[in-house]
Amino acid sequence: MTTPKTGDRVAVVTGASAGIGEATAKTLARHGFHVVCAARRAEPITALAREIGGTAIVTDVTDQESVDALVEQVGKLGAPVSVLVNNAGGARGLEPVAEADIEHWRWMWETNVLGTLRVTRALLPKLVESGDGLIVTVTSIAAFETYDGGAGYTSAKHAQGALHRTLRGELLGKPVRLTEIAPGMVKTDFSLNRFEGDEERAAKVYEGVTPLVAEDVAEVIGFVATRPSHVNLDFVVIRPRDQANATRFNRRS
Repeated sequence: MTTPKTGDRVAVVTGASAGIGEATAKTLARHGFHVVCAARRAEPITALAREIGGTAIVTDVTDQESVDALVEQVGKLGAPVSVLVNNAGGARGLEPVAEADIEHWRWMWETNVLGTLRVTRALLPKLVESGDGLIVTVTSIAAFETYDGGAGYTSAKHAQGALHRTLRGELLGKPVRLTEIAPGMVKTDFSLNRFEGDEERAAKVYEGVTPLVAEDVAEVIGFVATRPSHVNLDFVVIRPRDQANATRFNRRS
């Protein structure tokens, strides 16, 4: 575990092993934060933490004991926890409701919704104690749109967004800002995971479109994290130019 330098502020990023989480960890480190890289896979977050001078903590957001251990280890860093980025999540499957896979739904709700709840609830006292906390929750345009075959994911993201937006009112008057980042199409391993490693099916999602990349979203999170403490960016939607909504794209042949 790397020790923060005097004056460092700590940022905890969940789902930091790849994609938006990894890019966000790098961006926040460039902005001077000591970044705790949290994810289930030890190897990639260990390499990432070494690269950015941060701390890797293996964490499964679906397991309360694992989240408790994360908070305990973060407490040992001896620096204020100023930022939490709830990024862990994802999708499984694309079946219509009539053919819903209950285990896919269970995983999506456990990871996106209850995972965000566990980590936020556990770290909230430290964020308040810092005197200038920030909670960034990475939801999706699926948090306010729906599409055929996507009910499991969109319902989970709607719930995650509702959790986050409720906190905005519940924490009013406390020194904690809350920002929801809702990306559209981002080319990461999201689709590959959704389709259980089917590379051909995942590749078709991005055909004819110039999607966002993880760094595009991470730059916005870095901007949010470096605003003055009185400035709260409540809700940021970021999509590629080629996307109008969850189902409408400008696809070039």
